[in-house]
Amino acid sequence: MLSRLTRPQALAVLAVPVAALLATAALAPLPFSVAQPGMTADVLGENKGTQVITISGAPVRETSGQLRMTTIEATSPGTRVGLPDVMDSWFSTDQAVMPRDAVYPSGDNVKEIEQYNRKQMKASQDEATRAALNYLNRDDDGIDVTLRLADVGGPSAGLLFSLGIVDKLDGDGSGGDLTGGRVVAGTGTIDEKGTVGAVGGVPLKTQAAKRDGATVFLVPGAECADARAELPEGLRLIPVTTLGGAVEALVNLEKGTGRVPSC
Repeated sequence: MLSRLTRPQALAVLAVPVAALLATAALAPLPFSVAQPGMTADVLGENKGTQVITISGAPVRETSGQLRMTTIEATSPGTRVGLPDVMDSWFSTDQAVMPRDAVYPSGDNVKEIEQYNRKQMKASQDEATRAALNYLNRDDDGIDVTLRLADVGGPSAGLLFSLGIVDKLDGDGSGGDLTGGRVVAGTGTIDEKGTVGAVGGVPLKTQAAKRDGATVFLVPGAECADARAELPEGLRLIPVTTLGGAVEALVNLEKGTGRVPSC
């Protein structure tokens, strides 16, 4: 969903003719947004007083631990970002300069952006529900799942939604929790077949996860290198490409058996 500007890319942006840089870039707005670690939310619990995952039509387990979806916060589409902002973010570990089109692919109108993000979130929630029920072979059991997460848009919570549904319905499959009582965070889109997709902004999301108590972070396999780049100390990365692989990795981590992949 969001892709961070890498250091080589940032250097390329700055490596323009010096004369032009001095004449225009110092004053002209640049087509970037500045992003920082955003909020996280435990999909197994409540967010702003509302249960994130509500399931009817099947018994629901009591869970321990947390599964925290992660976000980034970016400057609004109307915010002027100039060369000084780019330079400040370049030297900051908790900020990143990102192409504005990557942050706001639907344009500069705030209302349109909000509608676009809500639409993406709704589609992501539907896919996450289907992925979880398909994984559990319970898609025809009349189970109704409602997902509520205020003030968050986009598809990047899909993986965590699916894991939360699996944990509430089945846990680790033998009476335990997927989390093993840990605070597990992560990010990643998901489709109804359970395929995990890349999202961008991962280095900032790992910082948000660590800030909010996570010790494990599930990252789309394609973004391992980005996640390692500025990984907070004490946060274990687990790359995943499918919902089944994510469940297996968490179960193996919980029980101390089997392979747990790493970046």
